[in-house]
Amino acid sequence: MPAFNRFLLVFATVCLSACSGAPNENAERNAGTPVRAALATLGPASPLIEANGLVGAAEEMRLSFKTGGIIRRIPVQEGSRVRRGDLLAELELTEVNAQVEQARQAAEKAERDLDRGERLHADQVISLEALQNLRTQAAVARAARDAARFNLGYSSIRAPSDGVVLRTLFEERELVPPGQPVVILGSSARGHVVRLSLADRDIVQLRLGDPARVTLDAYPGRELKGVVSEVSSAADPRTGLFPAELRLDPAADLMLASGLVAKVRIEPATARRSQLTHVPIAAVVEGDRDRANVYVVEGAVARKREIVVSFIEGEQVALTRGLKPGERVVTEGALYLQDGERIRIVTER
Repeated sequence: MPAFNRFLLVFATVCLSACSGAPNENAERNAGTPVRAALATLGPASPLIEANGLVGAAEEMRLSFKTGGIIRRIPVQEGSRVRRGDLLAELELTEVNAQVEQARQAAEKAERDLDRGERLHADQVISLEALQNLRTQAAVARAARDAARFNLGYSSIRAPSDGVVLRTLFEERELVPPGQPVVILGSSARGHVVRLSLADRDIVQLRLGDPARVTLDAYPGRELKGVVSEVSSAADPRTGLFPAELRLDPAADLMLASGLVAKVRIEPATARRSQLTHVPIAAVVEGDRDRANVYVVEGAVARKREIVVSFIEGEQVALTRGLKPGERVVTEGALYLQDGERIRIVTER
């Protein structure tokens, strides 16, 4: 083939390729910039309250002796599971038994003196006043005997309910004063709670019954449910924080121990009373304090609109003003758009 003919063939091929490619490029350009979009939705009007706390028995009892003395034995250890009525600690009873016997003998003597006085008064040997004094002495002696017996009954500590021994605060043979806690028992009758300390801005939003979600470092991947069961109206003077308590729903397959670290997310009552428009954080561009912009999808065009941000919660932004639920906003690709630019939605969430 002559050189000139080969040149014409190549030129024609290039022209055909250019002509066939131009419409495709123009079509893509006319279709608009590819973006992804999402719907604005309704969400809570205030952020969730996040805090850390400790798991504990709902009922923790600090058990002590009525009287002081030397501890004879503590037959349980920390972590021991006990049944109602089990012996937890006991005092040396030599001194207490002696006091009981002394009070019993004094009461019996007072009763004998009273019987003799009744007969003497009947024979008009003693006056009525003397008889009344004997009656008073007998009553006092009986009361002292009953008090000594009562103290004897509380010279040992028994479990008031089924539970777990959380701590033993004394050792055997140590001297313990009256009323000093010796054993801390966690009752299993009322389940477990999470105890928190919250700042004033959070405590004022809480109400009894507010739902909560709890995760434990000891059980990764598991989420427990709970509700607010106690809200303090006074701050701890040592920390300035307000104590609160969550009651956990029972989890039969989990062994909960006092002291487990819990991460808590509470939905306060204020979040449920009203709602705000929420959009993905990826849709927000050009932020300045509480002011920002989003690109709203209007047909095949992206329109820039100013919004007012209330708060940011995870991957969602709550808006005070600027959008209505159900409107579509550009998420991926918003940083590269201009007001009024044609767009093409490739994926809508």
